[in-house]
Amino acid sequence: MSTNIDLAVIGGGIVGCATALAISSRNPNLKIALLEKEASLASHQTGHNSGVIHAGLYYKPGSMKAETCASGREALYRFCNVHDIPHQRCGKVVVAVDDTELTALEELERRGKANGLEGLQRLSVAQLREHEPHVRGVAGLFVPQTGIVDYVRVTQKLAELFQSRGGVVHLNSPVLKIQKKQDGYLIHSGHKTFEAHNLVNCAGLHADQIARLAGLRPKLRIIPFRGEYYEFKPERSKLVNHLIYPVPDPLMPFLGVHFTRMIDGTVEAGPNAVLAWRREGYRRSDFSLPDLAGTFAFAGFWKLSARFWKTGIEEYRRSFSKKQFVKSLQRLMPEVRESDLVPGGSGVRAQAVDNEGRMVDDFCIQTEGRMVHVLNAPSPAATASLSIAEHIADKVMATIT
Repeated sequence: MSTNIDLAVIGGGIVGCATALAISSRNPNLKIALLEKEASLASHQTGHNSGVIHAGLYYKPGSMKAETCASGREALYRFCNVHDIPHQRCGKVVVAVDDTELTALEELERRGKANGLEGLQRLSVAQLREHEPHVRGVAGLFVPQTGIVDYVRVTQKLAELFQSRGGVVHLNSPVLKIQKKQDGYLIHSGHKTFEAHNLVNCAGLHADQIARLAGLRPKLRIIPFRGEYYEFKPERSKLVNHLIYPVPDPLMPFLGVHFTRMIDGTVEAGPNAVLAWRREGYRRSDFSLPDLAGTFAFAGFWKLSARFWKTGIEEYRRSFSKKQFVKSLQRLMPEVRESDLVPGGSGVRAQAVDNEGRMVDDFCIQTEGRMVHVLNAPSPAATASLSIAEHIADKVMATIT
């Protein structure tokens, strides 16, 4: 027996929950089901990130990342204020550790201004020390718009509001099969079947797989990269006031190891970025033969590896050697010692790679008939989630009959 609905949203992370709420807010009469394969919402990327509300400093002006991060950031701050979700607009410092990074720091400042960031402040050595006394660098950039929040709390509130508008959340509901029908889609999810007129794919780490189940042939594949963190012992967390970032490598989509004071007051250092042996491979020992075989069968992965094999080796060294991990932290903060840190959590980033081995730099949202597929939504997707949701809602409402 199948359940007839107007819309199925696949994926119960922050983007999926924000999308379900955005669409239900536009038309409360729609029957909307949100399908999440785990026993709880925000179980993967949303629940394993650093909790940073990104300012929008890094992204190419005019890109979807830049535009949705800017509008989504302010929408997120408003949402947290309205719903009493703990957060801080604490700002962050980006540090140039030597003169070779000054040009890149200037480019970050230029890009930030192009993206509408006001109040950016170039920091001298003395000013840098005022913000973060234990940092070593020749210059810095203070970004006042950056903040911190618990994205799981945000996701739970989004889902609560969605349900209050008549939406239904189905946990433990992995999507196993999708069949196209004349007037929509038949979605098989374990012991449940849904007949949906419209479908939105916000499946994160499995977004490309869901797209293929739905009959698409996306010219990309999700490659999972694990990021590992260390946590400062409480007595040493005073080394970090707020958020400290390095000047990023412009050739890589990752921001480099950094220091984050979380909303609960704990301080994390990381992450690195290593290939995960399964899509949800949070531990080094996590392994999935189908996931790994799929990665290795993808020509784009080998083209990517040919360009970044040296970087990959260095990242694995940091993964298996605390000494090497701490050495990378000491570029920013020489006082850090191995004894200051204990193993922390980890997350897996769903990074889309195209057939030519290029990491997809911008968000990728593809529309096909009455389906919308979010095929690439790594950082800053959590920050931008409310804005991404409105973008998806525009597409869905245009096809609702």
